[in-house]
Amino acid sequence: MPTQPRMARVTIKQVAEHAGVSETTVSHVLTGNRPVAESTQERVRRAVKEVGYRPNSVARSLRSQRSMTVSLIIPDLINPFYTVLARGLADALDADGYRVIICNTDGLRDREQDFIDDALDRRVDGIAMTSYHLATSEVQRVIDLGVPIVCMGESIDHPSVDRVMTDGEQGAWDATRHLLSRGASRIAMIAGSRDLNNDRIKGYRSALRSVGRRASRKLVGYGDWTRDGGRNAMRGLIAIDPKIDGVFCGNDLMAIGAMDALAELGRSIPEDVALVGFDDIEAASLVSPALTTIANPAYDSGRMTGQVLLKRMLGERTGARTITVLPCDLQVRESA
Repeated sequence: MPTQPRMARVTIKQVAEHAGVSETTVSHVLTGNRPVAESTQERVRRAVKEVGYRPNSVARSLRSQRSMTVSLIIPDLINPFYTVLARGLADALDADGYRVIICNTDGLRDREQDFIDDALDRRVDGIAMTSYHLATSEVQRVIDLGVPIVCMGESIDHPSVDRVMTDGEQGAWDATRHLLSRGASRIAMIAGSRDLNNDRIKGYRSALRSVGRRASRKLVGYGDWTRDGGRNAMRGLIAIDPKIDGVFCGNDLMAIGAMDALAELGRSIPEDVALVGFDDIEAASLVSPALTTIANPAYDSGRMTGQVLLKRMLGERTGARTITVLPCDLQVRESA
């Protein structure tokens, strides 16, 4: 069988013609070696996508002494939130020729440490990560080696580590206040982990205090961020207090698991128990009843992380770290 001819590689000249700029300008945008006006950068990046230009990463890495790779270290790739986040990160880095190595830790401390070691062994140009366990001091070796690192979340608080966060505490507050506004009086929470300083636990407790109610520890269950965990936690909470009439879940997977448990127990949603999740993954609008939840901007989180990391890797941003906080919004559907 005859082989198909290979498509000719798109050149920088073609990108320049499409964008209406010089080849030198395109080169400066792609390499970051010289400053270029933001509007021109956007025009060049758009042209790169439209004509299908792909930088020769091998040649480029040899010239620049960069690997043109970034490690994304996340706890659970099966969770759709992180899948969308990864897409946002990749889209932010793609036009500059960077490729993303995705590392799934399963939320385990040893795997977080192993993937940090692996990233350094591979000489990646940058690291983006969500950590459940690593202490601030444990990323010092990354900083000492001059590898830019951006933390997605609040767990790593280091003066040299940029952070991109979503306002989980406000989102949890809004979710709990919504349950209160619907008349729920015994509101439980299914949290992902036992970290009592977790922003979503803090928001839940703060909302209850705002109306003069005490947050009882026995009404906080733990679901390990999974659907099965949410199901088991919900069954445990109902066994402790059958009068629970509202539940805030730290993510949508646990909320869907809680819905499974309530159906098995013969409890109607929202008539018997009102339920609010967190993340607004695609499945939230597909389950029955449709899940009221807090929209957590996964794609924007990934894209913003990529943009911050790119500027660090290209040397466009130095000095003090940045902390970016993205808002979370209540999406009212049928479950509460």
